[in-house]
Amino acid sequence: MADDIPVAQDETPGQRLNRNLGELLQELRVAQAGVQILFGFLLSITFTEVYAHGTDTFERVTHLVAVGFAVASVGLLTAPAAWHRLLFRRGKRAEIMRLATRSTIAGLICLCLAVISSVLLLAEMVIGGWVAFVVAGGCGLLFGLLWFAVPLRLRADV
Repeated sequence: MADDIPVAQDETPGQRLNRNLGELLQELRVAQAGVQILFGFLLSITFTEVYAHGTDTFERVTHLVAVGFAVASVGLLTAPAAWHRLLFRRGKRAEIMRLATRSTIAGLICLCLAVISSVLLLAEMVIGGWVAFVVAGGCGLLFGLLWFAVPLRLRADV
């Protein structure tokens, strides 16, 4: 990560802020692509024959929960780009970075929950029963470890 690189002697705080904002916006492009694909999938499945006639209340509620987390993720992950554009050249980059970092973390948490609930929905429709919860729990464990536990552990070591 670029913050691990020692700050160049000639890099001003403003230059560092610009670099950090550019890096954050690049990271958001990656996350946004994933959430947009998931969101599109979640919206499209409601128009299938299987969904229309083969789902029960649990599956429909799980689907709605997944859509809700995906919507929240879209909002949270796209907000920093909107803030940057609306506040461009207004001297607000430090505030944008502070809020964008929080928004991005919250957006990733919502994306994680959207993926887990989508996997639960899929597993419930394919396998059903308690196995669906095990599969979704495994997915949650994987995301929790890779996205949060590993970086928080590395952060604590610094």
